[in-house]
Amino acid sequence: MEISIRGEHLEVTEALGDYVDKKLNRLERYFEAPLTSDVQVKLSVVKGLQSIEVSILLTGGVLLRAEERNSDMYASIDLVVDKLERQIRKHKTKTNRKIRQDGGKRDLFKSEVAAASYMEEEEDFELVRNKRFTLKPMDVEEAILQMNMVGHNFFVFSNMETDTVNVVYKRDDGKYGLIEPAM
Repeated sequence: MEISIRGEHLEVTEALGDYVDKKLNRLERYFEAPLTSDVQVKLSVVKGLQSIEVSILLTGGVLLRAEERNSDMYASIDLVVDKLERQIRKHKTKTNRKIRQDGGKRDLFKSEVAAASYMEEEEDFELVRNKRFTLKPMDVEEAILQMNMVGHNFFVFSNMETDTVNVVYKRDDGKYGLIEPAM
């Protein structure tokens, strides 16, 4: 696992970098083969809170991503690793169930670690609302204005410049983001 750590409005000390490496390398125990993924870590200070964002792209296009904020950076690191472990266990359960149903490929995840350490409870995802609407072609700026007018933190629209479905969203820092399909 190749860990890339960068600091934003924060100097990444050797001790902090070593702590991140040590904690994230714990995740390798969940996998059969050593991870060859690049792990992107961003440490920052946002509104006086110590923040960490971690992204891990696994084989098969699975993206593990977690973000935590706390008054103490070391506590943020511990919390984000816990969150990543929960994501891995959930994905492991789902993947291994699908493999068993489809008929016996080798598991991507180690089974003895999760079985010995945790009793995984399945989450039921209850869909409580379904909306349908016509996508109006508009540019990104108009979509942001529409989003703000309806008071939501995201807005789905048809981008008139690219002729694709896009999503604009409001970020925690008060700025805006755009999600568009990869071509």
